[in-house]
Amino acid sequence: MPSAIDIQGANGFGAGIKREQAMRIYAIGDIHGQIGMLHAAHERIAADRAHTGDMDAPVVHLGDLTDRGPDSNGVIQYLIDGIARGEPWLMVKGNHDRMFAGFLEDPEYHDPGLTTGLTWLHPRLGGVETLVSYGVAADTPHSEIQRAVPDSHKQFLADMPLMHRFGDVAFVHAGILPGVALADQLEDDLLWIRGPFHVEVLPFEALIVHGHTPVDTPMHYGNRVNLDTGAGYDKFLTTVVFEGTDCWVLDGAGRVALIP
Repeated sequence: MPSAIDIQGANGFGAGIKREQAMRIYAIGDIHGQIGMLHAAHERIAADRAHTGDMDAPVVHLGDLTDRGPDSNGVIQYLIDGIARGEPWLMVKGNHDRMFAGFLEDPEYHDPGLTTGLTWLHPRLGGVETLVSYGVAADTPHSEIQRAVPDSHKQFLADMPLMHRFGDVAFVHAGILPGVALADQLEDDLLWIRGPFHVEVLPFEALIVHGHTPVDTPMHYGNRVNLDTGAGYDKFLTTVVFEGTDCWVLDGAGRVALIP
């Protein structure tokens, strides 16, 4: 695991920080295997695209594609297929995505962000549901589990970037460590941080858009925006659009401004 972000990373689906410029950016919160919610989120984006005429604006998925929900397999395949046909879809790696990838490498893998003794297969974490979506169970021999997950899915997980930055807005999974430059952030913080990031009130190097910590509704705190609205607990998958640092939530009726 790298000690800091590889800002040069660029193979497969990408790695490290990606620096792009874009007027309009869409973002989708933590998906957690909810394929139906993901389809609905992309339908909301399609409706907004039809209104703006902007077919090229990127869509950033904020990680935790897997676990808890019913079809992590389907979520990953849907995203792979979309990228293959040229959709401007981007990912950032979540802690659940890393735990899944780690388990595929080694059934004894213990993510450094987890409490000692807790594993990806614990009922709280949803790894069992992910395996079921691939047609295997937790007690299936590991070699069979490895065969059940397509190589393309393994590569997709391995190549997920840690961050995307567009001008004054940066997209990560969990957040950043205050006082550390974006280029120097550690992977563990980007995937797991809560406390010190959540209590920071000073501006960051960019507006940080993240998920990881469920909230009842999307929240704009001035220096950060939290888009995890509990899809992993059968609640709602939030979709937003940014134009510069201005943000709107997309719902069935159009845009609703998200105000700090």
